[in-house]
Amino acid sequence: MLLRPDQRLKLDDTDDQLFYAYPRFVTHVDEGFIQQLTDLYRERLQPNSRILDMMSSWVSHLPEEIQFSHIEGHGLNAEELGRNPRLNHYFVQNLNENPALPLPDQDFDAVINCVSVQYLQYPEAIFSEIHRILKPGGVVIISFSNRMFFQKAIQAWRDTSELGRVELVKRYFASVPGFTPPEIIVKKSTLPNFLQWLGAPGGDPFYAAIAYRKP
Repeated sequence: MLLRPDQRLKLDDTDDQLFYAYPRFVTHVDEGFIQQLTDLYRERLQPNSRILDMMSSWVSHLPEEIQFSHIEGHGLNAEELGRNPRLNHYFVQNLNENPALPLPDQDFDAVINCVSVQYLQYPEAIFSEIHRILKPGGVVIISFSNRMFFQKAIQAWRDTSELGRVELVKRYFASVPGFTPPEIIVKKSTLPNFLQWLGAPGGDPFYAAIAYRKP
């Protein structure tokens, strides 16, 4: 088993949909992180492709100049998703209660997930679903930093280091046969610690794991 039962626990075990019931029209990472993520999307996502933005919000950080054939949004707050101008369609679903995505097999060219992977209590089920809906050769981009809603992150994430979290995401991919070994991108902050604590721009470290569904 990928995670022990205790590693899946959250400090706040109330229904996630209650926690996300009110929209948060903020970005949860700084501009430096967002720019690196948009640049990565620009490099790895193909124009006119079909994308699932999993655990999305009111902004997707996709390059404005690239047109995609369809962007499907998923999240826990309909008001946030409804404000996202890049989404062609969206649905609300608590993946910790029901990991089965209401999407066809091999229907998407890419799945993206930004600063949300730490909240998945059953990541092996979710990554299996990601594999199912991806076309052969499709790409998965999981990005994260050191920020989180601490009370909603699983214990396995809370209890390890930043590099330990990278290893955790690599294990999530490895739990599903059919993904390539993930490529890892790590860009640590060069700011002094006290400026990072103050939230200065460029203080958020950038981590990304990129893998492909094998043909």
